[in-house]
Amino acid sequence: MSWHAVLGYLTGFRWLAPELDPVTLVRTVLVVHTCDAVLCRLVAHNNGHSKNLWTGLGFVFGLWAVAVVLVLPKRSPAPH
Repeated sequence: MSWHAVLGYLTGFRWLAPELDPVTLVRTVLVVHTCDAVLCRLVAHNNGHSKNLWTGLGFVFGLWAVAVVLVLPKRSPAPH
């Protein structure tokens, strides 16, 4: 199995568009995962979680990280 087939299956793009060539697949994954990272960062910030951690998780795991950060309970602010 080739590296782009593995990337396609792990990201889910192989099921959505199996005809994508490797260059287009990598570009699409980078754009979509960057958007997922930004979304994770915004949700984490608004819910009191680590922005940097969730930005990284969003970039690596994409939609899976977005789903997890959305269902995490909101943290209460630390007392001063």
